[in-house]
Amino acid sequence: MSHVVLLADDDAAIRMVLNQALTRAGYEVRPTGNMSTMWNWVSRGEGDILITDVTMPDGNAFEVMPKIKKLRPDLPMVVMSAQNTFMTAIRASEVGAYEYLPKPFDITEVLSVVARALADAKKPSAPQRSVDEAGETMPLVGRSAAMQDIYRALARLMQTDLTVMITGESGTGKELVARALHDFGKRRNGPFVAINMAAIPRDLIEAELFGHEKGAFTGANTRSSGRFEQAEGGTLFLDEIGDMPMDAQTRLLRVLQEGEYTMVGGRSAIKTNVRIVAATHRDLGQMIRQGLFREDLYYRLNVVPIRLPPLRERVDDIADLALHFLRAAQRDGEPVKTIAPEAIRIMQDYSWPGNVRELENLVRRLSALYADEQISPEIVQNELNLTERSTPNGPTGPVDVSTAVETHVSQVLREHEPNLPPPGLYQRVIDRVEAPLIAMALNACGGNQIKAADLLGLNRNTLRKKIRTHSIEIIKHSRRGN
Repeated sequence: MSHVVLLADDDAAIRMVLNQALTRAGYEVRPTGNMSTMWNWVSRGEGDILITDVTMPDGNAFEVMPKIKKLRPDLPMVVMSAQNTFMTAIRASEVGAYEYLPKPFDITEVLSVVARALADAKKPSAPQRSVDEAGETMPLVGRSAAMQDIYRALARLMQTDLTVMITGESGTGKELVARALHDFGKRRNGPFVAINMAAIPRDLIEAELFGHEKGAFTGANTRSSGRFEQAEGGTLFLDEIGDMPMDAQTRLLRVLQEGEYTMVGGRSAIKTNVRIVAATHRDLGQMIRQGLFREDLYYRLNVVPIRLPPLRERVDDIADLALHFLRAAQRDGEPVKTIAPEAIRIMQDYSWPGNVRELENLVRRLSALYADEQISPEIVQNELNLTERSTPNGPTGPVDVSTAVETHVSQVLREHEPNLPPPGLYQRVIDRVEAPLIAMALNACGGNQIKAADLLGLNRNTLRKKIRTHSIEIIKHSRRGN
């Protein structure tokens, strides 16, 4: 006996495509273009699974889904949406959706989700929490294909305490992701405590993390609580975990294994109850091979890996991000401004070495320093020239790879002065060039590894190995204009 799929979407073309695919897969499909018909089917006990768009001509699916969940708790609900925002994914999870599918979606993925949902239909649902429509905020901005899997992964993680490792270049928004996990998760009523390992003197990291007793060392005149104690019942964000010294890594591993710690100078063990979210811009795999990071600690932290793409891999989000930062500036008292479309195109052609943070700084600067009501292409061009004066061809021309490598190596050497960087500089530089090259080639080919291997001139097995080595996330999508 085939399962009955209730399909609700205002777009007749989408209904037809999904109807055909589901029917070929052996399902009985009942499509409709309005919510009232869908609700009648559900209320009569019909259907084994519901697939619905969020926005319908006669209502919003998010408003009726809690009623459906209460009436038929075992009915899996799959939500589709063209909004493709972080909050859409979060709302879908909060109102009891089994899965959220951003449009445009892959038909194979839809069939996989339907099969998985029907198989899991008898499993208990995750706890729900209400959504305050009036209080909506947007901690993460962007609708690009590169961000969709991140939104969906975060939505699934909200009701768990799993440890998360966030990787990405500086300025990609790693702390924003950590805060989103906390603010929308089960520990949101507890504290969020962040510590940047790169900003703490190496000999004070253990005292910062675990606290110290009075007299534990010279200058310890009073007892001081550490970040673990401050984060009790909430989330502890360990930023730049790759900069943690080896001895502190050993103590952190012990805490993660045993669930307790001892203050510096203390004798009694203290139980801890915190969720750990770690982040780094470094290649921890390379550091493990060099003996600079504990492999066992890496696997303790890397339970759920999330890679944030650099801004150059999500140029479609630049317009939304620029508008978001412009509105933030206006809320802070800056005059109302707009950005000319051509100015946005110039921003999209720029390489953004500082990623989203650099874009935010640019928009804030433009809003504060220029009296023009509209930010023109000339203004953006001038500002980007100032920030990339060392680039021979300017920000809108092709970036010279040799110059970029020279700049990067110079920065690494400066960071380690007066000493030299750890051994392995050659491979680290190659990895930094290779990872974005492969990621962008895959993105250009819509996630198709055969096409990407041909584009790069690599053997397909070699490409697969490099994808695993660099933990590159493959996002399948259709190229615009195809």
